[in-house]
Amino acid sequence: MQPKNQEDKNKKLLYKALANAIKKHRNSLKKSIYKLSDEIELDRSIWSRLERVESLDPSFTTIWKIAEALDIYPDELIREVREKLGDDFSLSDLK
Repeated sequence: MQPKNQEDKNKKLLYKALANAIKKHRNSLKKSIYKLSDEIELDRSIWSRLERVESLDPSFTTIWKIAEALDIYPDELIREVREKLGDDFSLSDLK
């Protein structure tokens, strides 16, 4: 079993990779958090905190809505995060 602090560290890595992928796509669209969050009716602070890695554990629907706002499929966003973290990344001891 992973020590709790290692699991917390891995979660931070996961959310940082997600934030970076989201920022990359948003910047390529040259749109602000405010504009995109308004387009998909998502609270601006949720998106902003997610990009600053202050809001951990976003819901699946939040990730889906953000992917739609970024004009990509949710699985593309998740794939980018997975590729950034590498094949050995895990949040559990099941690997």
